Amino acid sequence: MTMIHACGARERAREVGLRDLADSELLALLLGTGVAGEPVGQLAAALMEEQGGLHGLARCGFGALAERRGLGTARAMRVAAAFELGRRAAVARELPWVPDSRAVSEWAHGRLDGVEHEELWVLAVDGQQRVRASRRVAAGGLHGLLVSVRDPLRFALREGASAFIVVHNHPSGDPSPSTEDLRFTEQLARAGDAVGTPLLDHVIVSPGRHRSLLDEGLFGRDRAG
Repeated sequence: MTMIHACGARERAREVGLRDLADSELLALLLGTGVAGEPVGQLAAALMEEQGGLHGLARCGFGALAERRGLGTARAMRVAAAFELGRRAAVARELPWVPDSRAVSEWAHGRLDGVEHEELWVLAVDGQQRVRASRRVAAGGLHGLLVSVRDPLRFALREGASAFIVVHNHPSGDPSPSTEDLRFTEQLARAGDAVGTPLLDHVIVSPGRHRSLLDEGLFGRDRAG
């Protein structure tokens, strides 16, 4: 398939800057080339119209994009990756503040309510307990998950966290910690202390409820004193 390169959007970007480009022009920059009979500017404008604008395009799945004439796998992946980076950047700008277990549970409920299997998330926080980054490090079945102490700690260290919090859900509806939850928390707290990146709390959530192992004195409250 003959590829047709277009430099109009690049020239305008150099002249006026990216902020002043139209959505279709930014998309044309991302696509880079068009196809025979459909220059990149025309392809970008058509995509915007077909998907109902930027919001619709952002919601369009990678598979649907890849099937569109003029895109294919590589460029569909490029577009999907750009939107994913935008979503992550938007979350990063918010820097949620999680000073206590209630704030952690509010953060978690938006992500874990309705999830029918257990997931373990790590919140890497700065010195003011604002979330620098978050990551799901394990997912399992209805009644448990397999996770190593190394997994959440590695993520916290990689993100340069001052400290970290772990949170997971109990799909059964009862947020009471199991014996395994308590054992894992103590092991993780000791490992965090050993490398100078302390575990601040382990919060367990179920719809409308939460339990904080720190608040209930179920792990090393005196460590932070």
